Amino acid sequence: MVGATTDITTLSKVAHDFLLEQAQTIPGQAQVHIDSSRLREQAACSDIQAFFTSGTRLRTRMSIGLRCLNPTSPWTTSVPATLSIQGFYYVSNRTIALGETISLDDLVAREGDLLRLPNGALSDPSQIIGFVASQRINSGSLIRQNTLRDPQAIVRGQAVRTIARGIGFVISGEGQALQTGSPGSQIQVRVSSGQVISATVLDSSTVQVLM
Repeated sequence: MVGATTDITTLSKVAHDFLLEQAQTIPGQAQVHIDSSRLREQAACSDIQAFFTSGTRLRTRMSIGLRCLNPTSPWTTSVPATLSIQGFYYVSNRTIALGETISLDDLVAREGDLLRLPNGALSDPSQIIGFVASQRINSGSLIRQNTLRDPQAIVRGQAVRTIARGIGFVISGEGQALQTGSPGSQIQVRVSSGQVISATVLDSSTVQVLM
């Protein structure tokens, strides 16, 4: 239609719904605000797509892009948005020493805006409980991903059992891990002959040699 436009309310709703959907990847109560004061009406469009203008990581403040996919009258614009996600995160209720396995009793839940936490702070207890402290964690500290390791991970410098499998045979030996790795990851291992090989971590003491 000649002179028809897509109104600001419609554009704001598209951006709002898009950001709310993206926020569902983080457990918590999301609140979205779209600053429509910078929007202006655009040419009429029956197919509007919202997208992130600067990467895909959710942040407290960001811009949401809007584009019209109509081939006859394409346009692109953006709108500022703010987002908060209220949820629970965890801090230690005691000093946890290097090498200790973390249990539920070691944690205290706190509530706040999860997007304002430092990078790596964990809000999912399943990513904390049963994991091993890879460094000292002081009482009252946030539990961060880089302070934990998988209990089935192999640690650099430890002795490991090596297994080489082939058709109709299995050969086992010993070696020393030159890297830290979780199950499924590849690490470098120095075997008894002194040779350095690549191997896949199976569990906390065993690696499989790549054939």
